[in-house]
Amino acid sequence: MEHNIYSGTADYLVSEDLRNAVNIAIALGRPLLIKGEPGTGKTMLAKSIAQSLDMPFIIWNIKSTTKAQEGLYVYDTVQRLYDSQFGENDVSDIKRYIKLGRLGEAFTSERQSVLLIDEVDKADLEFPNDLLWELDIMNFYIPETGETITARQRPVVVITSNAEKELPDAFLRRCIFHYISFPDEEMMASIVKVHFPDLESNILAEAMKAFYWVRSLPGLLKKPSTSELLDWVQALSVGGIHPEKIVSEIPFLGVILKKNQDFEQVLRRMHSPGGAQRQTGWVKSGIRN
Repeated sequence: MEHNIYSGTADYLVSEDLRNAVNIAIALGRPLLIKGEPGTGKTMLAKSIAQSLDMPFIIWNIKSTTKAQEGLYVYDTVQRLYDSQFGENDVSDIKRYIKLGRLGEAFTSERQSVLLIDEVDKADLEFPNDLLWELDIMNFYIPETGETITARQRPVVVITSNAEKELPDAFLRRCIFHYISFPDEEMMASIVKVHFPDLESNILAEAMKAFYWVRSLPGLLKKPSTSELLDWVQALSVGGIHPEKIVSEIPFLGVILKKNQDFEQVLRRMHSPGGAQRQTGWVKSGIRN
């Protein structure tokens, strides 16, 4: 349907390949599995889809202890026990103690929603497989009440992964897959301009040079991401840093680097004999203003 065609939003620039992957997943009613390194906009994609298609946005943040059952419903036996001893509620009405999880909320939403299952690879290996049946048939059974919850509208399901562990083949077969590569310099400059349209062009150019030089260094434990670049650009602008000092000094380095070992490596490179000259020469030959 025409109103279910995703084309990106003003604050989220989307490539043609990613846009096509989103629309194919919506058309086929399949979960969209998004992989990529942290900070490439995987989570923000789901929010952008909801905004673009005017759908409710539901987030299910996955932790290492998360079980698939929690996404369907939770039977609050503790509250029922408490009420049986101290409360005035009718504890025989078990339905009062059934609380729907995020997947259950998406199923019962009166409007088609976007469900983000964020960082699925944090959970144990059985978690994705445990979701397969419900995602396929779009309903689940609550034995405590004898009720079957059936999706009113098939939600748009976006699943993100940082590729920390391999996902089961059976799960992958049911998903539309897309890998979000880290933005190149041209795309990154466009992203920064979306967030800071009034940023001086020379500050942006120098910040990009320094940023991609840092990312190019071998052995970094945590390469700086898009969100850290945006924070850094804002810090440079607010701090009134002269553009000529951005590449040679990389001020506010702690904004883009969060590991002590990475911080020290960059400082050693910069302060070694000829380090600043090598850095400036590399970025000028590798990145155009």
